[in-house]
Amino acid sequence: MPLVTFAVSGTGTGVAQTVAVKGADHVIETDAYPAFGGKDAHPSPLAYTLASLSSCNQVTSQIVAKELGIVIDAVKFDVAADFDPTTMTTGRESPDATFQDLRITAEITTDATADQFDRLRDEVARRCPVSVLFARAGVKITNDWTRVKPS
Repeated sequence: MPLVTFAVSGTGTGVAQTVAVKGADHVIETDAYPAFGGKDAHPSPLAYTLASLSSCNQVTSQIVAKELGIVIDAVKFDVAADFDPTTMTTGRESPDATFQDLRITAEITTDATADQFDRLRDEVARRCPVSVLFARAGVKITNDWTRVKPS
């Protein structure tokens, strides 16, 4: 399969930035918390990173579900991670300058059997590009998925 290029272009002042998605009419506004010099007028890049993980898990779960012949009626992903800002804000070394202890909690409403559901969870963790980025960065990931039967 040929590579697909994703590209963005960002402009800004201070810590706020407007990011345009190349080839689309999408614009993402970012800012930072006041502690980092921002006004908290838009989500931070770190919040967008976790949002990317959540939505990438959802997209990948739909792809895998289709392959497994199961239907996903609804998803709910909660994503949280701890971040040590020492290196970013002071330049001093910290034990880990990226997210730590990443927790993904999912409630998936699906007709999948228990075995299919386990396969779905494992394949999404293996195939979601954003999950793979975190894993390759050495971030500890806890994937706690719950299967909910459709009503």
